[in-house]
Formats: sequence, C-alpha cells, structure tokens
Amino acid sequence: MSEQQEQDQSDKQKYEFRKVIEELKGYQGSGTQLVSIYVPEDKQISDVVAHVTQEHSEASNIKSKDTRTAVQDALTSLKDRLRYYDNTPPENGLVLFSGAFDTGGGRTDMVTKVLESPPDPIESFRYHCDSEFLTEPLEHMLADKGLFGLIVLDRREANVGWLKGKRVEPVKSASSLVPGKQRKGGQSAQRFARLRLEAIDNFYQEVAGMANDLFVADRHELDGILVGGPSPTKDEFLDGDYLHHELQDMVLGKFDVAYTDESGLYDLVDAADEVLAEHEMLRDKELMEDFFKQLHNGDKATYGFDQTRQNLNMGAVEQLLISEDLRKDVVAYTCENGHDEYELINSSAGTDDHECSRCGATVDADEGEREDAIDHLMELADQRGTETVFISTDFEKGEQLLTAFGGVAGLLRYSTGV
Repeated sequence: MSEQQEQDQSDKQKYEFRKVIEELKGYQGSGTQLVSIYVPEDKQISDVVAHVTQEHSEASNIKSKDTRTAVQDALTSLKDRLRYYDNTPPENGLVLFSGAFDTGGGRTDMVTKVLESPPDPIESFRYHCDSEFLTEPLEHMLADKGLFGLIVLDRREANVGWLKGKRVEPVKSASSLVPGKQRKGGQSAQRFARLRLEAIDNFYQEVAGMANDLFVADRHELDGILVGGPSPTKDEFLDGDYLHHELQDMVLGKFDVAYTDESGLYDLVDAADEVLAEHEMLRDKELMEDFFKQLHNGDKATYGFDQTRQNLNMGAVEQLLISEDLRKDVVAYTCENGHDEYELINSSAGTDDHECSRCGATVDADEGEREDAIDHLMELADQRGTETVFISTDFEKGEQLLTAFGGVAGLLRYSTGV
C-alpha cells in the first residue's frame, strides 16, 4: 500500500470513528448504566473477559432493579462480543461500548459498539460505567496531529522535548554554570563580566546541542519549533543563531513562560495555543485559497455533490475537499428507463419517492440504495487515485465550503467543463 493510500485509509477510519463518537455522545442513560471499556493491545482478552465477569457479579448489588438489569445486560453483550477475538487484541487495542439509553416516554433501547485499532495505541486498561459513554480518549486521538519541538530555557536551566498531537514528552534537560550577577572578591568587574558572558554562551551552545541532537534527525517530519523562557534569555538564544540553521528556520514563535523545568514545557504549549491552532489549519487554508483562485480565475475547480461526483468518475479530481461537518446521505435511484440519478439528503431524513429528471418516471423510495455520502465519495476517490482532504469549519473559507458549496468540492487535474 502506498503512503497516499495509507493516509486515505487513515482518514476514512477517522471519519468512521467520528461518526460513531457523535452517535455515542447523543445517548444518555437514566442511571450509571452505559459501559465503556478501553483495552490496550498488550492486555489479554481472557483477562478482559474475567474483569467483565467480575463486574457482572458485582452489579447484582446495585439497588435499582432497572439499573442493575441494564448494567448486567450491557456486560453480557460485551462479553459476547469479546468471544469473537483471539486472546490478543487488534493493533493499538480495542474500545467497547454498551448500554441502555433513554428513548423517551420511560422507554430505553440497547446499543453496543466495538471500535478496533484506534489511530493511537490505547495506553492502559480502563473500565467506565456512567450515565454517558466515555469518548474523550478517542476524541483526543482524532484531534489534529502534529509534531513540534519544544525548548524552554533561562540562564539557570533548560528543557527540550516533543509535542506529539496533544501529548508533551520531556526528553532532555541541562543546568547551567552561569554565575550570579554578584562577583566574588578579588575579581575585577571586567573579568567577571567576561567570564559570565562566556558561561552564558557555553550554556546556550549546550542547549542548542541538545535540541539539534533531538530534532535534526526528524526535521522533515517536524511541523515547527516553539521556544519559551524569560524575555532576555530566549531572545539572546534565538538571535545568536545557536540552533542548526534548518531548525532556526522552523521556529514558529517565542513565548514568555515563568518556569523552565519540565512543567515549563507544558506552559509553553499553553502559551502557544493560538499559534498551534493556526498551524493546524494552515494546509486547509492553503487548499481553500487554491480552490477559490481556480474558481475565480481558472478552470480547475468543481463544487457540489453532483458535479464533483461526475469529475471523480472521470478521474479528473486531484484533491477531494470535504467539510468535516458534512452529515449527508446519498440515495442512488435507477428508473424504469435505466437512468441513474443520485439525491443528497440529510442523514436524519427519511427516503422519499424520486422523479427522474430525464424522463419523469417515478422510482419508489424503497428501491433507492442509501449510503453515507462521504463513504460514497471516498470510495470513488480511492478508485481514481484522488487524495481526500477533510476541511475544518473553524475559519471563514472552511465554513463557506459547507454553507455555500454544499460541503463538497475538488481541485482538478485538468479542466473538464463540468
């Protein structure tokens, strides 16, 4: 599988996970009866089954009959699902959800979902029983990812590390030998000042060496570098060109942070929140700028479900742009005269009879084939070697993709006139 195919497969999996998470977040239990289980890949399935069995036994002590029955039914359902697996979970682990949710009027319905091989490894086993499903760990995995280098320093100490997605990883630290501003007796002021400047320079070189050792090898995967500390120190460090020249060019900003120990790395990420958010959307913005440029001054842009689908079928779409907030289904109809047509409808809407626009023949609703619109488009894109990109609505042109262009557009390889 090529790198592009792997990326498209990952994007599709993330979209499927997002749909399930949105569904799960809409469920509410009348008591603590919605069960969530996170299973890391090094956890034996037999151990998970034993844990579920133990929880089922302990649930018999729940005073409320309705809650007791709901929890035990959920655990029985999960236990049945676990029987389908060998003793080792899939790569990156397994997440299971089950429980009875309120449907109104005092009635409930049962749901059970199993998600295999999440985007990131599940770090530890977790059993959770509440009135809501525990989806936050999965949501963090699906958040925009990035790899950033972190440096915090003052004249006493320094720490360097990584920001991987939302996770800060401290890696290296150093303490300086820079003397205080008060000189010892017997030293001239000039000599003391010179020795102090030399010590500062040596320390900056040491910090740069740590950063270079850590970041240079991964510079092509790095999204940027953040530097923090008190104002004079970080300015001197960056202005002195201590960093490897390629790393120097990757510095996204410098930020005031009060601490330069490991906690300072976390403070740096908080201080750089706006810069990181802007960087996450950078590629989305560039693609939408290209789209609008082609729309106004070129002929290699398409938008709307029907036109984009036609261009996909011709193999003319280089990049398929889909709004992250698009929630539509597509219904395929074939009339009695053999005309194929597609209708885009809201995911929550019912399917209606369809009148063929070409011959006027009516197709009954139950004859239409319905599927998720994004799944439909991504399958076509995969067949034609087209890259699929999900566009955030957190900036103006991204919002316009959803509201003005139906949430679907494309940048073309060549003009088609469609």
